[in-house]
Amino acid sequence: MRPTSKANAQKLAAMTSAAAASPGTQVEPETALQMLATQQQQFEQQVVQVTDNVYTAVGYHGATTSMIVGTDGLIIVDTLLGPTSATRAFQAMRAHGDLPVKAIIYTHSHPDHIGGASVFAADDSPVIYGAVGFGSAEGVNRVAAPIKMVRNVRQFGRRLPPHEMTNRGVAPNGTYDRDRLKGHIPPTITVSSDGYKAQIAGIDIEFYLSPGETDDALIVWLPEQKVLFAGDDFYSSFPNLYAIRGTAYRDVLKWSESVAKMATFRPKCLVPGHTMPIVGEKAAVAALEDYAEAIRSVYDQTVEGINAGKSPDQIAYEVQLPDHLKAKPHLVEFYGTVRHAVRAIYAGLLGWFDGNPTTLNPMEPKRAALKMAELAGGTQQLTTKMAAALEAKDYQWALELSDHLKWLDDGDRQLARRSKIAALRGLGAGEYNAPNRNYFLSYANELESGELSEIWH
Repeated sequence: MRPTSKANAQKLAAMTSAAAASPGTQVEPETALQMLATQQQQFEQQVVQVTDNVYTAVGYHGATTSMIVGTDGLIIVDTLLGPTSATRAFQAMRAHGDLPVKAIIYTHSHPDHIGGASVFAADDSPVIYGAVGFGSAEGVNRVAAPIKMVRNVRQFGRRLPPHEMTNRGVAPNGTYDRDRLKGHIPPTITVSSDGYKAQIAGIDIEFYLSPGETDDALIVWLPEQKVLFAGDDFYSSFPNLYAIRGTAYRDVLKWSESVAKMATFRPKCLVPGHTMPIVGEKAAVAALEDYAEAIRSVYDQTVEGINAGKSPDQIAYEVQLPDHLKAKPHLVEFYGTVRHAVRAIYAGLLGWFDGNPTTLNPMEPKRAALKMAELAGGTQQLTTKMAAALEAKDYQWALELSDHLKWLDDGDRQLARRSKIAALRGLGAGEYNAPNRNYFLSYANELESGELSEIWH
């Protein structure tokens, strides 16, 4: 990322310092807003000229879409979520090339990268490239699609009122989503593990499998221009090694290895699947090397904790990025978080059981609530403790106590609900991690409106 002014550079330095100094992703509310506003510059709507013949449209939807201008045609890398956003982006990029589209390339199968292809293919019959196994990104957990969609809406803050909206960490908020996948066209050529080299519209181009955020990830390399399209294996934020909307295990070790391999290309220009391109070999290579090291460090520290017999709860609070990476702007936890990554790695390697027999068959929630109230000296005392936690802005403790109070027959469930709403809003205000922030505020709004039942979880 290249700040456009001295003022922006100063804001960026303040932002990364605040993030590095804060445990987790909670800071003062004003600092959180300032940090998210600074990150917003990464996806302000514009067409970025990456090289003489490569243009990337940023901010037209959540992801980026790129146009490579060849001698007698265009190559498109990723196509956004649907025809509406794709049309706006293509119209803007068309100012730099009005040749026919010869090829479309999907870096992976997430909907925000594949849904607008029909716009680019409207007047032509381009070849469409994807990785072998294309479409496997969410395959193993499709049965959970209904609840994943509910959680997706919360994670991205899709229904937040304007005054609560910030952004999505690596994307703007308020995108047009009603034509999701309506312009998708399946790949006509699939790239195998051996990779693929071609010349399209006079441009030498190479494709390589690069498992990371998805198993069907593909990187695109232009050897003459030294431009690398990373898809969602890289963007300017700590990576979403686990998405709170719910995902199958993303192979963290493979992700690190894929990004490390990208660095060996020594690109002069790095085009992420989200956020601004990085121009300049030194900055691009450093960003990739940092990214690979950060992912691998979290993985290695987690494995060390696992083999020491520690629980995921304990490891999540112990693992940190190495000191020399903490203040890097492309590793601030705007989208993914280290703590969520630790839990995902633990579950991915060992499953849900943490090895402690206490947690093998934990108490049913209502019985645990009764025991907690008894320990507090009764339901009234537990209620008083919850109110005191809110007053002290100890929002996480207030949240946990409200979840006990809701189960108690002699407790004030409406007060528990109001307290949970207040605690969620308190946590949301101090979050600079966009998915966390959006989820807290969205859930609070659902509770307040009555969309969630009285016994909520």
